[in-house]
Amino acid sequence: MIFNTTRDKVLTVYTSRGDYFLPGGGIEKDESYQECLHREMIEETGYNISIGSFKAEAKIYFQSIKNEPLLNDGYYYLAALLDKLQEPIEEDHFMKWIDINDVEELLFHEHHCWAVYEGLKIERWQKCGR
Repeated sequence: MIFNTTRDKVLTVYTSRGDYFLPGGGIEKDESYQECLHREMIEETGYNISIGSFKAEAKIYFQSIKNEPLLNDGYYYLAALLDKLQEPIEEDHFMKWIDINDVEELLFHEHHCWAVYEGLKIERWQKCGR
């Protein structure tokens, strides 16, 4: 989860099908979660990131575009956007900041929305010095 400095927007990946996702994707052979996230960010956005600590895990079943049930297992980290390294590899993925108030309406997966709220809650708690 990457928030802007005022924590009122979250970075998403918008696809040519009209869907919004948190950046990330499937783990390849022998990859750690962090290595996967670095690779996926470069593929989807072209940007390097700094990964913070692990914040949440959530699983949800959904119907694939082939109408098959799939389990989406999400591991969520707070991260910061760094420098742009290259153009995105995935041509149908576009970086888009969305307003926190729109995550329920726009994010494709329910657990992505949940993770955004969890990330904000954790950040607010940390700001209180606890």
